[in-house]
Amino acid sequence: MLAFLSQEMEKDPVKASVTRNVAQISAIKVFWLHIICCLGLGVAFWLAYNVYTINLVSNAVQALRLIWLVEAPIVILLYSLFRQNPDQCSYLKAVGRGILGLPVGALVNAFGAIVLGAPIGIQLKIDTQPFQFQLRITRPLLMIRYFSRSANWSLLMSLFTVVPAASVFGSSWADWHRIFAHIKPIGAVDYMICVPAFGAIIGAWFGAWPMPLDWERPWQEWPICVTYGAIAAYLAASAASFGFVFVHNRRQHIKRD
Repeated sequence: MLAFLSQEMEKDPVKASVTRNVAQISAIKVFWLHIICCLGLGVAFWLAYNVYTINLVSNAVQALRLIWLVEAPIVILLYSLFRQNPDQCSYLKAVGRGILGLPVGALVNAFGAIVLGAPIGIQLKIDTQPFQFQLRITRPLLMIRYFSRSANWSLLMSLFTVVPAASVFGSSWADWHRIFAHIKPIGAVDYMICVPAFGAIIGAWFGAWPMPLDWERPWQEWPICVTYGAIAAYLAASAASFGFVFVHNRRQHIKRD
């Protein structure tokens, strides 16, 4: 059996990489990784409420900044332990990739949020006859407020979506494409990364539903309810990720036997 696996790994390098990752990562390791990441969020909220006396509703910018600042080192340091090809990629290099992925992922998340209608304090007026457009800043202070909120929210979403993959896969386009474009996880590492990421994205989308309703509640403002939805779904998806990894590893064990 070992000889057969060795031959298959030589024929297919991608499959070889996945096989090594599956062999090294057990379900209990994935469990503790998600537990620590979720506890990091809990610690951040505890600090916000009990030490700095702030919350997402009344102090959205400060609260979001505190959450991602506490969560960032936890996510980057932990996911870097599971980097692909550890013989060729050092731990510090994986950490550097995670740090670089944080602002890049924030830009991607911010762009997606703006495309889907996140407020930015700018009005774009287009006249078709004659064709012209006007870009008008309605309220400069409001624009700065939305920018601060969007920037810190995007950094938090980057920790849920982009940073884990950046720390583990780096610039491996094949892995990014397989997970985020085709959504075809084939190993424990893939489930560990993509399930919480998609959970956070779906949660943020559902969390945005109350925003346009005329309830006139302070938590309906951008991006308070979106953040709560993303975090709640991220926690649930982390638990689901452990379940996927457990089932996957069990199937792999049965196949080897």
